Amino acid sequence: MRILITGTSGLLGLNLAMQARETNTVIGVDRTRLAGLPFEQIQVNLLETGQVEHTLEVTKPDWLVHCAALANLEACESDPALATRLNTDLPGELATACACGGVRMVQISTDAVFDGTQTGLYTEEDEAHPLSVYARTKLDGERAVLAANPQVLVARVNFYGFSRSGERSLAEFFIKNLSAGVPMKGFRDVMFNPTFVGDLADLLICMLELELSGVYHTVSPQVMSKHAFGVALARRFGWDESLIVADSVDRSGLVAQRSHNLGLSVHKLSTGLGKSLPLFFTGLERFYTQYQQGYPQKIKSYPQQ
Repeated sequence: MRILITGTSGLLGLNLAMQARETNTVIGVDRTRLAGLPFEQIQVNLLETGQVEHTLEVTKPDWLVHCAALANLEACESDPALATRLNTDLPGELATACACGGVRMVQISTDAVFDGTQTGLYTEEDEAHPLSVYARTKLDGERAVLAANPQVLVARVNFYGFSRSGERSLAEFFIKNLSAGVPMKGFRDVMFNPTFVGDLADLLICMLELELSGVYHTVSPQVMSKHAFGVALARRFGWDESLIVADSVDRSGLVAQRSHNLGLSVHKLSTGLGKSLPLFFTGLERFYTQYQQGYPQKIKSYPQQ
């Protein structure tokens, strides 16, 4: 398959491209151009008039995986107009162009579309109630792509992994502080399905091959608090877990409102794939192996041109 991936300087886009290239032809698209990548990358600002259609015409992909977004929750609160442009309008434009060109599309969404007040796991059929600008614009993005083309695959995710900046995931936050012996807080009242980005990439590729469509919760089947996630990471890496102080997100001082329960059911995806999804501790082991093998340094070695 020829797979066009947007946002390939970001955590998911870069890691997905690195894995997908092993069995597919990958073309990356980003406003930032990186040197030395083991796949083709073109520098494009998709917000510019005509660039969406032009990029699809030039690259001629079978699939488009749209990873690019304004994902910083506080930045979305500060500039809701930009958040809307990137997280809602652009996905809708891409879906329309893909439908016209016969290109299958994956829209990366988020577990944050839920308000977290429900007891138990959220399914894809549960009604979404976003609390923040980020969550609202991502939910509107889901609706925009499905309105433009019902065959779009929408993957709601929550992932961790290594990024070029070293500051894009919760796991990197814990690693930075734990490795330096610096105390930090871990929210005991925010539940989520932490998913290793490598496992997420594998799932997305399987979903492409099976040509799934519609909304799927694409996460690890295990739910835990962010504090428990940090403790599990500390134990695997051999660092002092007592440095992680359990605290409440309601006392965090963050501007964007966070949901308390983002536990997602993965029954629909497991059924669609015909197999169980990778467990949290399997992903954590892969993450630890990457750390040992110098993967963080590898992806940081691709300089911006």
